[in-house]
Amino acid sequence: MSKKSKISWFAGLAMAATVIVFGSTLVHGAAPAPEPAAASIATVEGMPPVVDGRNLYSETGAGHMSAAVKNHLERVYVPNLRSNDVYVIDPATSKVLDRFKVGVAPQHIVPSWDLKTLWVANNAERRLIGSLTPIDPLTGKAGRSIPVDDPYNMYFTPDGQSAIVVAEARKRLDFRDPQSMKLQYSIATPNCGGINHADFSIDGRYALFTCEFNGSVTKIDLVNRRVVGELKLAMPRTRFKESANQPFDPSLSEICTASKGMPQDIRIAPDGKRFYVADMEADGVHVVDGEALKEVDFIATGVGAHGLYPSRDGKLLYVANRGTHRIHGARHGAGGVTVIDFASNKVLAQWLVPGGGSPDMGNVSADGKTLWLAGRFDDVVYRFDTGSGKVAQIKVGQEPHGLTVWPQPGRYSLGHTGNLR
Repeated sequence: MSKKSKISWFAGLAMAATVIVFGSTLVHGAAPAPEPAAASIATVEGMPPVVDGRNLYSETGAGHMSAAVKNHLERVYVPNLRSNDVYVIDPATSKVLDRFKVGVAPQHIVPSWDLKTLWVANNAERRLIGSLTPIDPLTGKAGRSIPVDDPYNMYFTPDGQSAIVVAEARKRLDFRDPQSMKLQYSIATPNCGGINHADFSIDGRYALFTCEFNGSVTKIDLVNRRVVGELKLAMPRTRFKESANQPFDPSLSEICTASKGMPQDIRIAPDGKRFYVADMEADGVHVVDGEALKEVDFIATGVGAHGLYPSRDGKLLYVANRGTHRIHGARHGAGGVTVIDFASNKVLAQWLVPGGGSPDMGNVSADGKTLWLAGRFDDVVYRFDTGSGKVAQIKVGQEPHGLTVWPQPGRYSLGHTGNLR
C-alpha cells in the first residue's frame, strides 16, 4: 500500500479515540495450533539451531523460559540518559523499587548472549569515558563498570563468541570477549554515519546495521568479517505532519522534503526473508530483502517511527512512534504505537498516548500482555496493554532510553534491549 493510500485509509478513522483496534488479531492468549517445521536451515557453526523456519521467534513465545533465568527477578530496568542512572520497576505493581548511578549517558540495557548478565551501555556521548556496567538479574544490583570505548549499543554474534560494541561516534564495530570485554577485532564502517541498531539473518551469516545519519543500512558479513553492501533507503513523497503538543492526526500530511531518512531500530521477519527498518524521518517502516539488499515495501505508521518489537506469538510487530522528526523533541508529542501484521504488512491498530508522548525503546513482557516503552522526552515509562492498547505511565529519571524487561523467553540473546531467539 502506498504512503498516500495509507494516509487516506487512516483519515477515515475516528480520531477522538485514544485507542483504535481492529478485529481480534490482538488477542494474546493461547498459541496457534502447531504446524510442521520448515526444512532445516544450515546455520553458522556454534549458533543454536533454528527450531521452526517459518517462525524464528518460536522459542521466544510465552512460557519458553530458559533454565538460565529461573531465579531472576521480574523487573523493568530503565537507563536514564541525562541523570546517569538506572531505575528498577516491579512490573507487577508498576512501582519504582530502586535506582542506582551508572556511567555517563546510559543508552541501552542489553541482556548477554548467555542470559546471565544485563549490561548497561554508557557511551559518554563522544567523551573518552565510556563504560559497560553489569547488572546481576538475580539481585537487581549493579557491579563494577568496565571501561569500553563508545558503547552506544551492544549485540552478540549468533554463536555467542563475541559481544559487538556499536561504537557509533567512531563508525566502527568492536568485537569483544563477551565476559571480559577485551577487544578481539574491529570492523570499520566508514560509510555508516550514526551506526546504531542491528538484526541478524536467520542463519547467522550476516547482520544489517542501520546508519542513522546516512539514511541507509549496512550489511556485515559475520563469517568473513567485512562490510559487503550498503543500501540507501527511499524516502516517501509525503509523510505525517508533526504538530507540537498535539495528538497524532493521520489525516494531516506534508510533502517530505527530507533528502534522506533517519533509520533507527531494525527487526527481521519471522520467516527470515525480510527486515523491517523504522525511520524517524519517513514516519514508517521500510521493508528490506536482506539477501538481495533491496527495499521491497514501505509501511506508513506514525510520526517518528523508532522502536520495533515482535509479539510473543511472532504474528505482530509493534512500532513505537516517538512523535517527532527531531533528535531532541518536545514533551507531549504526537507519539504512540502502531501494530502491523507480519503476514500481510497491514496496519491493524494505532495506540495513542493520551495527551501526547514520546515512546522510544523497550520490549514486550514475558507473557506478551504488556509492551513497555521509555517515554524519551517525557521522563516516564509507558505500559501498554497489548490486548486493548490502553496505556499507563510511570515517572522515572531524565530522558529514559533503551529499557529492558527481564526475564524474557528465549534460548539466547542477540543483544539490544532483548532480541532473543
